[in-house]
This record gives sequence, structure tokens and C-alpha cells, in this order.
Amino acid sequence: MPQVYKDRILKFLKREEYQPLKLAQLAKALGVTDDAYSEFTVAFDELRRAGHIVIGSGNLITLPAMASQVVGVFRSNPKGFGFVCPLEPNAHGDLFIPPDATADAMNGDTVLAKVNRKGKRGLEVRYTGEVLEILERANNQFVGTLMRHPEAWIVQPDGSRFVEPIVVEDITAKNAREKDKVVVEILSYPSEKYLARGVIVEVLGRSGQYDAEIESIMHQFHLPREFEAECLEQARSAALNFQPERADGREDVTDKVIVTIDPPDAKDFDDAISLETDADGNWVLGVHIADVSHFIAKGSPLDEEAKERGNSIYLPGKTIPMLPEVLSNGICSLQPEQRRLTKSAYITYDQKGNILSRRFANSVIRSAARLTYLEADGILKGHTKGAKTEVISLLRNMDALSRRIEARRTEQGMIHLDLPEPHLILDEAGRVVDAEPAENSYPHTIIEMFMVEANDAVASILDRQNVPFMRRIHPEPDILALKNMARLLRVMGIPISKSPDRTAIQGVLDYVKDSERALAVNFIVLRSLERAVYAPTSIGHYALASTHYCHFTSPIRRYADLLVHRVLESYLEGRMDAAKQEAAGEDLSAVGKHITFTEERADNAERELTSVLILQMLSKRIGDELDCVVTGLTGFGVFVQSRKFGIEGLIKLEDLGSDEWRFNKVTQCVMGERSGQVIQLGQPMRVHIIAVNVPARQLNVAPVEPLGQGRETPQPKQRKKARAERKPRVERRTKKPNRPRKKRKK
Repeated sequence: MPQVYKDRILKFLKREEYQPLKLAQLAKALGVTDDAYSEFTVAFDELRRAGHIVIGSGNLITLPAMASQVVGVFRSNPKGFGFVCPLEPNAHGDLFIPPDATADAMNGDTVLAKVNRKGKRGLEVRYTGEVLEILERANNQFVGTLMRHPEAWIVQPDGSRFVEPIVVEDITAKNAREKDKVVVEILSYPSEKYLARGVIVEVLGRSGQYDAEIESIMHQFHLPREFEAECLEQARSAALNFQPERADGREDVTDKVIVTIDPPDAKDFDDAISLETDADGNWVLGVHIADVSHFIAKGSPLDEEAKERGNSIYLPGKTIPMLPEVLSNGICSLQPEQRRLTKSAYITYDQKGNILSRRFANSVIRSAARLTYLEADGILKGHTKGAKTEVISLLRNMDALSRRIEARRTEQGMIHLDLPEPHLILDEAGRVVDAEPAENSYPHTIIEMFMVEANDAVASILDRQNVPFMRRIHPEPDILALKNMARLLRVMGIPISKSPDRTAIQGVLDYVKDSERALAVNFIVLRSLERAVYAPTSIGHYALASTHYCHFTSPIRRYADLLVHRVLESYLEGRMDAAKQEAAGEDLSAVGKHITFTEERADNAERELTSVLILQMLSKRIGDELDCVVTGLTGFGVFVQSRKFGIEGLIKLEDLGSDEWRFNKVTQCVMGERSGQVIQLGQPMRVHIIAVNVPARQLNVAPVEPLGQGRETPQPKQRKKARAERKPRVERRTKKPNRPRKKRKK
């Protein structure tokens, strides 16, 4: 049963603007094709039988009403209140929990909450809740910085998941010192009167030092560490027994001109390219991918470990590989002048870049050159000194074919988002000292287009075999998401239809290309799209305009690709019936859900460490100015993103300038009531840094030139002085007051 349809149905029905629909209308709103309608209805029926959705008057579909009690996950807010996100969906959504009703629940805890009705707002019934019982604690260990307070030693946790200090005792047991990064285990959870108390179980190093911050991230995200001995032994055995001179019935293409193009610091080369013309003058593209499946048997210790890891993790300055380096950087890596085993996809094109045929083979290659993107770009621009003649010719043909493929896929509806990522410059100690625009020359697009074509080709051939396999799916955005996106863009003055299709989205991205609003518009489009996931469900890939798609081209660093290689091997060996029987005994949906999680975990860990390193640098640059663009508007402030560092900062409403600022949700702007000055998405703004809170991952900024007019606003130094004069929060809470703590302001 495709879980993906269940998730999409529930997500759509939970939207605030959802109006009850009939089944056929719901399918249309979710972009379900005729071929997939039967799978969709099965998913719908299972949800209905489980009571997760109801069919009301007129066959209109809704979520069930809010029950008198709910079980859900508690999400805390630094201001004291929180929300319970119900495990069973309901028409109301998340349940608001006031500060005095949290029952000491911590962020991520599974709780039982009582539901209290609290009047109406228009036609909408308003609810608040009260946590009755904590069913399961989410965490009992946290990473943070050890600090000395006049009344106690405390650990200030990293991140925004749990922000309250934790009181610790006997810090000498682990030889911890002030400002050490430590792991603390909770002994008693926070109550209405007291802070949480804990014990230090590990010292990671000095807070702010690269090694300690890496350890902090690994603890927070539960990232994998060293390989077990049996996995290392299996990898070493594979390397020792590898005989590159043996072809074993493979196609020997070591005489062909084949190159790899990768970043300068890459060590695992899992894809290589050849390009020739056939007797009819057609292009024959060869995409040669490291045959990892040849070295890792299904169900072996290393296979199970690779499945658990899901993917390699790339952190600033550190890589956590999916496979031991003797494989990933050794016999599986397509190093120059080395015979390597590959699976090859051969795709034949006419001179316009249209596909004429596809063929697959097990092969042996020898890469003629290992190029970086910059080196390839230099050769294409005429800087050919020292380059082999055959490599120069190959690159020029690759460039020509890639541009035709890109034009064809764009015409078919491929959406390309321009979201530049900064390249961080680190010193020897791992500290960020600066950033520069990430290198983005056209050879990046060449490789991207060829990899997309190979992935598409493999998915298409496996789909025709009617065998279950791990797909990379990107569902079509639902109609409400598209309408919300269109509304935001029209408010910004960008012409677009109310229910845009892929062509309309392409038009918008072209319309703002290279303009000041481009970054904000690309973010709006990104947030409107579904997240691509791994699943066996045949949905296709919306952004790539592919009917069938999978990941095939990176088996060194993605487990999904390794799974696809094994099914392709069955196809090449002519044992598809056996492959279908094997697939029937596997829960591909569960594996897909797991490797989707590990991929998201890797992305979050990379973003978190990147933010930490940048914030540490900016904390020493208070007062410095940043060129930013407005990327978010709320009732409490304006979010801006630094163009250079790619990090988001918050301008609180009171820091905008001397005016009364109000957020208008309808017009999506923040406006000064007296001055009439308007702040909109995509607006450029030069700001200066006024505060950095590294543990909380917060950057506060203010416009260099205050906006609005009217009353004088206290300057940052005055506000800082006023805050310093207030009694520290931790002091109030460690004194064990005799009366209940006052409610915090919402």
C-alpha cells in the first residue's frame, strides 16, 4: 500500500484553507493521474476505515472532529507555551497548550492532553489543551555549553529544541571546565518551579572549537560513527580479492575516451562520461557508474550497515561515508588510469538531443582524465594548455549535447531553481573566516543533465519490466499550495495565473532571473513544492518532468542507487521473474521511508553545523553590515537572508525603526502605521548585526538606515543595558520559590 498517497491526503486535508471535496475532486486537487487513481482510492479507503478521515453530507471529505483527549507530540516554544501535534489527524489541527498547562512536558515528548473548548472565532471553534500525562520522553541526553552561574553550574543546550538551562552537579567527575561542550543526561525533568537537573556524561571539548562542534552535531543528530570490525573486514577482503585485469564477461571499453568531472576535493568518483557518434551521425552518450553491487552482497554485514546509514554525510570539513574508504575512495572509485568495474547506460540521441534508444551493460572502463569543474570550464573557454586533444574534443561535444538535452527537458517542463549556496572558507582550526559564491560553471549543468538522463533511462526500463524498485518520486504540488504561491507572487507584482502549471512557474523564474527579487521568488517556489522522497510508488518526478525516475548514478554515497543496481543486474542477467519474487518479500516502502529520513537528517546536520560556524564568526563582528534580501514576514519581525553567507537573520519589529509596525497577512507586507512605509518579500535591505546567540542559532539584525518616522526608538546599547538590569531568568528559577511561577506573557 503506497504510504505516500496517505501522507499527501492527510497533509492536504490539514491545510487551513481546505474546503471539503468529493473523492474525484480531491484526486484532481492532488494531481493524481488516471493510471494512479486505483492506488489513490485504496489509500483513501484505508484511511477511512482507520477513522483518519470521514465522509460527510454530500459525500464531502473531511478530517474527524477534535476528540475530548488527544495523544500527540509536544512542541515547546521558548515563551513557555506549546502545541500538541496529534498522532491521529483531526479537523482542528495542533492543540494549543498554555504555559501553565504543559505539565513539564519537553520538546518532542509524546503526551496525553485534555481538550478544552474555548469559544469561537467567527465560525471556527477555538480549543486549548492541558497536558495530563507524559507518555514517553523524547530525549534524556542533551548537548550544550557548561556555564558558571552564581547559584549553580548550568548547561545551556545547543539548538532551539530545548532552550531551558539544565542544572548540573559534581562537574569534577568528568574534569569539565567552564565553556566546555558537554553531554548531559537528565536526572529530573523541569517542573513549574524548578529547572531540569542532570549529570555530565561526556566532555566533547572546548565550546567554539571545530572538533567539539562536530561532536555536538553528531550527538544531536545521532550520526553514525566508525564501522564495525566485520564491515571493515568485508571491505578489506573485497579489495584484496579484486582482480582488475579480469573482465568476467563484461564489455571492455578501456580503449574509449572517458573522463570524470568532480569538485576539487572529491575522493569518491562514482560517475564517468564517454560520448561518441555512431555510423548515422547520432550521439551515443555513455554514463558509466561504479558497480558497487559487485562488491557488496545483499544481506551481508556491510549491506546492512549501508542500509542503516542510508547515505554519506557531507559536513563542512568532514565526511561520514556510507561505505568504508577502502571501497569508496579505493576500488569502487573511478580513478584515472585504473581499470574499474561499472554499470553503463548508453543513450543514443539525434542532433536535436531527442532520445532514439537506450542500452545497458556491465563494463570495465579506464578513465583517461580526472577533471575538476573549473578545469573543464577552462578548457571549454579555450584554456587548453596541457589538456589531451581527445579530452578537449570530448568536452566540446559534451557541452553541445548537454545544451540540447537541457533545452528539451525545459520544453517538457523541467523546473530549475536558482538557490546559490555559499562556499565557506575555513582556517586550519575549522573556523569560518569568510565565504565566497560557490563555483557554478556550466560543466556542473553538463554532469547534472547526463546524470538525470541516465537515472530516467534506468527507471523507464525497469518500469517496463513491471518489477518493484526504489524510485525517486517528487509529487505534483497540490492545488492549494499552487494557489498560495500564486497569491504571494501576485502580491509582489509578478504576473502569474491563479492555478499555475509548470510552464507558468518556469515563466516566473525566468521573469525574475538575475533580479533583486530572484532569491525570494525561488524560495517561495521551493516552499510550494513537495519534498522528493524514496518510495516504490509510480508517481514520477514533478520538477524534472519525468514520468519515471530513480537514483542510479551515485551508489558509493546513496543506498537507493545500490538497490537500483541490483534490480538492473537482474535485468541484464535475464532473471526478472526471480527479481519480482525477491521484491515481493521486501518492504520497499519501509526502506524508502528510512533512507528518506537519513537523507533529511544529513541535510539538517549540514545546515546546523554550517549555521554554527557562520554564527561563531559573526559573533565577533557585531556592528558589521550585511547585504540581505527579505525572505519572510511575520507578526513579530522580518526575516532576511545574507547574500554572502546564506544565513537568515531576524529583524524584530521594534528594531525596524521609529514607527508602529504591523504585519498584514492578506497583502503579505509589514507596514509602518505612521510613515506608510512598506516592507515586502524580495526587498533588498542592508542591515547591521546587533546580536548573535550561537547556542540558540539566532542572528538579530537591524536596518543600517532605520525605517519609518515618529517617536525615537531606544538604540541597541540602551536595550542591552536594560536587559542586563533585569534579574537573570536562571536565578529566578533556581531559588526554589515558595509560590507558583507567574505565567509568562504569550
